[in-house]
Amino acid sequence: MDLADKFLFTALLIVAAAIDGTQAAAMVSGTVFCNQCKDGQISLFDYPLSGTKVTITCADGNGQVTMSREETTNLFGNYVMRFDGTPDLNNCNAQVSGSAQGSNDCGATAGPAQKLRLMFRMFGMEFFGVDSLLSEPAQPMSFCPRSVNPVPPSPVTTPTRPSGPPTGSPPTFKLPPLPRLPPLPPLPPMPPLPSSEASACPHQNWTMPEYKCHWRVLNPESKVALIFGPLAARRYGSDMTLWEGLQGRGDPYKTLLREGTTALLNSYNSLQFPYNSIGVVTRMNWALMGSTRGVLITALRFIRANSGSGRVTCKLTPCK
Repeated sequence: MDLADKFLFTALLIVAAAIDGTQAAAMVSGTVFCNQCKDGQISLFDYPLSGTKVTITCADGNGQVTMSREETTNLFGNYVMRFDGTPDLNNCNAQVSGSAQGSNDCGATAGPAQKLRLMFRMFGMEFFGVDSLLSEPAQPMSFCPRSVNPVPPSPVTTPTRPSGPPTGSPPTFKLPPLPRLPPLPPLPPMPPLPSSEASACPHQNWTMPEYKCHWRVLNPESKVALIFGPLAARRYGSDMTLWEGLQGRGDPYKTLLREGTTALLNSYNSLQFPYNSIGVVTRMNWALMGSTRGVLITALRFIRANSGSGRVTCKLTPCK
């Protein structure tokens, strides 16, 4: 399962968990990526694009638009749309329709539209998936491979041999010297990457001022509802921040949020942490769907991982 499928699968899990009752409806979910090399496919250079507008358009047999809906991607580049009733979405397409907020470099060109695909039906609900949508910059980034946009070779002409018997020695040809390549431009600075060294830090470390610089991807003021999805919004409200979530104690659900937030920070800080970021968000939502006992079990598993299981220590260094 590649990265795009993991994003789509996680989004579908969160959407399925947020459904109330068995009212007929259709759900559409997908992900938008910044295609930095303009090669039309997702690679290691690409990343999920937040704040991007996606439009789903449906047409009849004559090509006339019958329905249109717009949504904006979240922090993980995911978008979810709900259509009440039983609409026919078999002739609908999704496409990027607006550039990302604060990411205008990647919003110059929208990639091709993608057709909606029925994934499964359950309890009167239809779940549709969309192949990853792309948004592209005006020009490929300087660090992209040179073969992304190859220049077509000039046609080769074959010299014709003169008619008649050869006279004298054949002429010799001397090739001109090849031009020297110009110096390559310097590579752009890379964004901070997780450390390859094993590290696991409890929640107390992440609240210390001297370690604030290690909040690599997340922001202390980010909303819990935005990071963990609609189930977390229902349980913790739409205004609680990650920083506030780290202070929770004395209640199974507060403990789950504290340790889940800590695990998410650790996953972004160390590649060897037992859970990756998608795994942390998925386990949080599974716990919120279940019983209080399941919440406690998931919280204890996060506590065990955040403590290093007695084998790994916290490798955070004070910020300069």
